[in-house]
Amino acid sequence: MKPFFLTLCIALSMSAQELPKVFSGSIQRLTDFNSKFVTSRNIDIWLPEGYTESKKYSVLYMHDGQMLYDPSTTWNKQAWEVDDVMTELVQKGSVQNCIVVGIWNGGVTRHADYFPQKPFEQLSQKQQDSLYSVNRPNGNSVFQKYTVQSDKYLMFIVTELKPFIDSHFAVYTDVAHTFIAGSSMGGLISMYALCEYPKIFGGAACLSTHWPGVFSVENNPIPKQFIRYLEKHLPKTNSCKIYFDFGTATLDALYEPYQKMVDQVLLTKGWCENHWITRKFEGEDHSEKAWNKRLPIPLTHLLGN
Repeated sequence: MKPFFLTLCIALSMSAQELPKVFSGSIQRLTDFNSKFVTSRNIDIWLPEGYTESKKYSVLYMHDGQMLYDPSTTWNKQAWEVDDVMTELVQKGSVQNCIVVGIWNGGVTRHADYFPQKPFEQLSQKQQDSLYSVNRPNGNSVFQKYTVQSDKYLMFIVTELKPFIDSHFAVYTDVAHTFIAGSSMGGLISMYALCEYPKIFGGAACLSTHWPGVFSVENNPIPKQFIRYLEKHLPKTNSCKIYFDFGTATLDALYEPYQKMVDQVLLTKGWCENHWITRKFEGEDHSEKAWNKRLPIPLTHLLGN
């Protein structure tokens, strides 16, 4: 451990943005964590109540870190409220002791950071160029003039952030105690991380996974390209934990046909329910409130005692 250096990092963070308020435990922020692979970004680390260096904790890495803890600090006044959910599960004895490493998204780089790169690069140049020109429903560019760089984003997590967490916190460092989770595009990059680094991550929770990749399904080559990738690159059958889900309202209404295709890949490969589950949530939309309500299910699946 390097308590002085960590204390310095936390002290410097206090001059930046206000820390999220949490129900239980505490937040330690690494402000503008520097990387040679991606833009610098804040890392908000949740430590459970009673955190001590005298025992070891599992680690859950989560994307969109600014949306995880405190709705009063988010753009839409919603949050996953991971601290509340995790505290209740730990108190019930349902999950392992765990810290949560909330990785802020890069803002304008979010889509480029989170879009699985190897499937994208298997598309034709014409298809790639077409995707780069796509807009959101509000007219804004999806990729914001950035090129897909999720391999670099994962390199940042695996070779820069994880070694820092491993050396500064009382955590297990092995694959059996290291997990990754996110929603929407964060669900895609969590799936991709598990496939690319099966010796690093022991499980992934992918909520409302954004299989279309962009915001239109008509003549969209992306979902089938993701299926081809999973057929070749899923980790060894039943070697880890995988969780998928989707709602049926707003953006989530697009996902069921593609999720069924993904489920068929796992069924064909022999995955069983102890290691993989997919859940459908009728009437639930694409929001932090919806993900908060069902968060106990993926947390228990990944971290269950």
